[in-house]
Amino acid sequence: MELLKPQALTATALDRSLYRSLSQLPPGFADTAADAQTSFRAALQALSMPGLPVPCGVAAPAVPGLMPATVALLLALTDHETPVWWAAPGPVHWLQFHTGAPRAAATAQAHFAVCPQGLAWPALNAFCPGTDAAPERSTTLLVELASWHGGTSQRCQGPGLREPRTLQLDGLPPGFWAQWQDNHSRFPSGVDVIFICGSQLMGLPRTTAVSGAAQGVS
Repeated sequence: MELLKPQALTATALDRSLYRSLSQLPPGFADTAADAQTSFRAALQALSMPGLPVPCGVAAPAVPGLMPATVALLLALTDHETPVWWAAPGPVHWLQFHTGAPRAAATAQAHFAVCPQGLAWPALNAFCPGTDAAPERSTTLLVELASWHGGTSQRCQGPGLREPRTLQLDGLPPGFWAQWQDNHSRFPSGVDVIFICGSQLMGLPRTTAVSGAAQGVS
């Protein structure tokens, strides 16, 4: 009978431990290609129609600490070339396993930033704004909210809006709208934000101007 060397025993134990760890990760999409395409189209629709809630359109898997639409967007939009910054220790290994997306060590290195509901996150100018020559290199923030209603009224207008729209987003940090005005002024540089509430998402691209809401604007 051939005896296993200690190194082989160690490797076998590590393989088993790794297998158990991977088997405990939440799943990805049920239909990877179709669900990713549906989620991608939802993100495009949300960013092209600012201030309008859009369903993510898929049954996203349950991932502890993340809303369903956040899960869907991360699975659809990230890959090994899109570092992700997390506002809190999130399911980094789950995302790396399914899409290969690395963890961004700093906000300025992130292609995407995940900001779960109720957690603090840095000011918008801490994230990468891209450059005038390469604005597409900026960070897109995925910001989870408690509700689409209940917050301070803000009036938004810009490309994609036939008429001004009023937002009352609940759960944003103090000073967010002042930061947004500064972000908007940096166009074509600047970050984009996708707000998330449950299985819905709402786009706020850098092209959208926001100010205190006037009465009668819907």
